[in-house]
This record gives sequence, structure tokens and C-alpha cells, in this order.
Amino acid sequence: MHFDKLPDSADPTRAAEIQYSARESWRMLGIMAEFVEATERLASIRPAVSIFGSARTPPDHAYYLLTEEIARKLSDAGFSVISGGGPGIMEAANKGAYFGKSPSVGLNIQLPHEQSANPYQDISQTFQHFFARKVMFVKFAAAYVVMPGGFGTLDELFEALTLVQTGKIAHIPIILVGNGFWAGLVDWVRNSLIAEGMISPEDIDLIRVIDQPAEVVEAIFSHYEKRGFTPSLAEREIQLNL
Repeated sequence: MHFDKLPDSADPTRAAEIQYSARESWRMLGIMAEFVEATERLASIRPAVSIFGSARTPPDHAYYLLTEEIARKLSDAGFSVISGGGPGIMEAANKGAYFGKSPSVGLNIQLPHEQSANPYQDISQTFQHFFARKVMFVKFAAAYVVMPGGFGTLDELFEALTLVQTGKIAHIPIILVGNGFWAGLVDWVRNSLIAEGMISPEDIDLIRVIDQPAEVVEAIFSHYEKRGFTPSLAEREIQLNL
């Protein structure tokens, strides 16, 4: 008997494809498990505020100290504080909340560099996938507080702006802290994005720039003064389609 072609099981390329397909299926199950576990663990933390900023900011930097003060005020005001769980601004946010009255929540990510869990977390959840982690930042946040940071911080900022602009999440306060740091970006949004018709003029109102910690807390309470922090049934329905 002669064979002109090897069976699929003996074809190395085909065997590799089958193995990759099986691994991809298991990966999908792993992502589902991350969503389920994180949702169950974070279900009780509302109202919460997500704080973003650079992982590279040292503890003696003014941005670190400012973040710690803001997080402490938010925690004492009754907000759980959600941050990335790593060093820098993330650590400052977790630290401020940790010594306050409300939970400090760290959503950690497994990275080959930079990220190591800080010790100031009442609730710590680790993710392998960035997008699953990003959903959790949005899902439980009554507000975003964005400190100075790099690409990751900008990614989170524009993700939030896009979700609010397109109605995929409720309109929540998006607060940039530090006019000196953010002024150039805000000017670019006005002078380029709005001027060239890339976004609507009213979209700039989705952003507030604030310098003082007490004003951050006041701005969040003011936003929810007439409606409360509990998401409406319609808003919960919207979140299911994130």
C-alpha cells in the first residue's frame, strides 16, 4: 500500500494548527473566568472612583503625594478607590485609600516589566488580559480621576471618553488633575480635534481639569447630587453591552 499524503495527525503543520486552536479555546475560557471572578469580587465596592497615572512616579514626587491626598479624601468621603495595583501613581492611590475609611482596590496586570503589586490593597485582583482589566475599571467607576501618566494613562483616558461619547456607559465625571500637565492636551483637543470637526464642540465638556484635592471630591458629589450613585436599570442594561 502506498500513501501519497500523510494523514492529518501525522502532518506537523496540521498538528500545530490543531494544538493552537485548542489553546485558543482554553484562552477564551480563561478570559470568561477572569470576568466572572472579578465581577463577583468587586460587586460590593460601589460607589467607587478609578484613579490612573504613571507607574514610574517615585514616592517623593509631588504627583505621588497629590494622588495619595486625593485618594485619602475620596476614601474618607465613602468612595472605594480603584487603581492598577502597581507602583508609582497606582501605589499612591491605593495607599491613600488604604489608610482611609473605604476599600482600596488593586486591579493588577501580569507584565514582563514595571508591574509589581503594591502592599496597600484591601482587595487585590490580578488579570492576564488588559481588556478584561479595563472593563472592570469602567464597570464599577462612578468617576475617573486621571493623574499625569504615559501611554497607559492616555489609553484609559481616551477609552473612557469614547465610551461616554458613544453612550456605551453613563456620563461619569472624567477629571484630569494638574493643569500644568494636561493644558497642552486640552488645547490640542480644542485646536485640532474640534477645529477640524473630528469631535463635536460639546465633547470637550466631558473633561474637567482640577488642581485641588478637595475640588476633585466636590466635583464628583456635585455631578451626582440630583441622581445618586446607584446606576439606573437603563444604565445597568447599557453596561451589559460593554
